[in-house]
Amino acid sequence: MPRPVVLTRPIAQAEPLASRIRALGREVEVLPLLDISPLPDQAPLREALASLASYQLAAFVSPNAIDAAFAHIRRWPPGLQAAVVGEASRQALLAQGVPASLIASPADPAHSDTEHLLQALDLPALRGAKVLIVRGESGRELMADSFRAAGAEVTVLPSYRRAVPQMTPALAARLTELAATPADWIITSSEALRGLVGLLKELNKLTIVAMLQHHHLIVPHSRIAETARDLGFPNVTLTGSGDERVLAALQSRP
Repeated sequence: MPRPVVLTRPIAQAEPLASRIRALGREVEVLPLLDISPLPDQAPLREALASLASYQLAAFVSPNAIDAAFAHIRRWPPGLQAAVVGEASRQALLAQGVPASLIASPADPAHSDTEHLLQALDLPALRGAKVLIVRGESGRELMADSFRAAGAEVTVLPSYRRAVPQMTPALAARLTELAATPADWIITSSEALRGLVGLLKELNKLTIVAMLQHHHLIVPHSRIAETARDLGFPNVTLTGSGDERVLAALQSRP
């Protein structure tokens, strides 16, 4: 019998992939490891996006950033270039009506990160351009620093808040139960994986951490794979960006 699958995406993005996994005949547990919430004050986000047409490039770091931004975007400005780091974000922009010809992303979906997005962009052409980066309240500074180094005028726009769930008796019981049954865990964020280990350690049961380290992780990004190995998870499959690659990895599992 196939192992169960634990899907750790934020709840808003989990169900479409969960449905496709169930269609493969696999049991799915949806366990969001990051809570995504809107910023308490939406005025700065709304005001910045009101002048979206004044930018030459708008970069979105995640589907969550796209969801938060498009709550305030009525229409994508004609000709405005967009940039994303992963396939899920590219699909999210397409779903919002942004033309595919205007969306830049890493040339190789197996390398869905800022470094490969920067390689795909014509950075010298951004000298003097206005660039908007839409992201969470915190994040890597590499994208902003690289655009500034290229001579662009960069605005970093926080659009949502993310946090590891608070430990509760119900969550403690669920984590203990999941750790006891070998499973394929789909981990889409290094922050989420670190949060998971932190939650398990909060239970003061290192045996649960050790049990989970024998499970199999499926990750879309090399940085998540590195984080997993640093945290003691030796069984990691790196798929590259996009749900199709995640599903293919699951289908290849015994």
